Amino acid sequence: MQYDAIVIGGGSAGLMASIAASKQGASVLLLDKGNKLGRKLGISGGGRCNVTNNKDLDELIKHIPGNGRFLHSTFSNFNNKDIISFFENLGIALKEEDNGRMFPVSDKAKTVVDTLINQIVKQGVKINLNAPVDHIMYGNGNVTGVRLKSGETIYSKSVIVASGGKSVPQTGSTGDGYAWAEKAGHSITELFPTEVPLTSNEPFITSKELQGLSLRDVTLSVWNPKGKKLIDHRGDMIFTHFGLSGPIALRCSQFVVKALKQYGTGNIEVAVDLMPDLTQDECYSQTLKLAEQESKKVIKNVLKACLPEKMIPILLQKARLPDTLTYDHIPKQDWLGLSKLIKHFPIRVYGTLSIEDAFVTGGGINLKEINPKTMESKLMGGLYFCGEILDIHGYTGGYNITAAFSTGYTAGTNAVLK
Repeated sequence: MQYDAIVIGGGSAGLMASIAASKQGASVLLLDKGNKLGRKLGISGGGRCNVTNNKDLDELIKHIPGNGRFLHSTFSNFNNKDIISFFENLGIALKEEDNGRMFPVSDKAKTVVDTLINQIVKQGVKINLNAPVDHIMYGNGNVTGVRLKSGETIYSKSVIVASGGKSVPQTGSTGDGYAWAEKAGHSITELFPTEVPLTSNEPFITSKELQGLSLRDVTLSVWNPKGKKLIDHRGDMIFTHFGLSGPIALRCSQFVVKALKQYGTGNIEVAVDLMPDLTQDECYSQTLKLAEQESKKVIKNVLKACLPEKMIPILLQKARLPDTLTYDHIPKQDWLGLSKLIKHFPIRVYGTLSIEDAFVTGGGINLKEINPKTMESKLMGGLYFCGEILDIHGYTGGYNITAAFSTGYTAGTNAVLK
């Protein structure tokens, strides 16, 4: 069999690439090793599918800290505003939630997945499920087709690899595409987990005394061993039996991974600011005033009005303040220590959960070897890459899926122009 383009991988990037290629009347074959298309897409956004983010382009790129600038050319072809129009034109009503996140009004990822599949069927794309690829065939500096593990050979002058990274392997992302890329001469930058929970063996973590505690609207920062702040993120987080999770912990994870590697230390400090709207002096005076207003109460009960109850014994212990203390006996120097801890509660983290437990894979195909305007390999004619297999990663919140849709659309459009 001969096709104008073969797409390997039926996730966000592969589905979009199939639509973009077949829209031009090309014969397109979509191969997926699983028995279902759009598996990762179907569980994204907590099962609601955060299809993109409505931020301005510059802000959007800032939220893709892993080589987001590479996407300038791609976004000039197909950006977040185009993604919104694309879905609305297919009949999916979207709504904007906090921080620009765009969801289907149905609140169901299935709506998005089914609509994309229906569209590729409507546009005549041939779909082969349970069809794992063994290798991509190359000859004279060009793609010639693919060989399936079944032994079947399928020919095409264009192959689009959209096989994903190594995160969430139960959806089929097991890193198959890296070997095919290397065979074509590509280099793979070091893979690492991003958007992944942090691990810690602090006593208050191993004792599980904070397990399940959610902190709302706090700031989490990452510090290098020299005491320099690397990054901070404000939002929500949760203490777990192994460390820290929740949106801001996930956002800080890639900086923890990089710092551990760069400094060769066994752990890195992250710190929670429990009162991000106050300065340390304001924190000191407001908590002291609270204690004065209820001067007969022990401070551990007074502080419940402004601090998470589960954290109070730990904060007092670290500040060397007995929890039976009342206002009249507060030592001012130790109270200053308490206000410092409220603004900077340190937690030593020694790493993250594995890349398989991560939402997103960091690292991937070296972008110096990819044409940003077409997503074609600079090393092998007719070979295109899109989605998470590339060395591009963003925060959760619709940024990774935007990169996947945009690179998929660009690859699909250009793969059939030859």
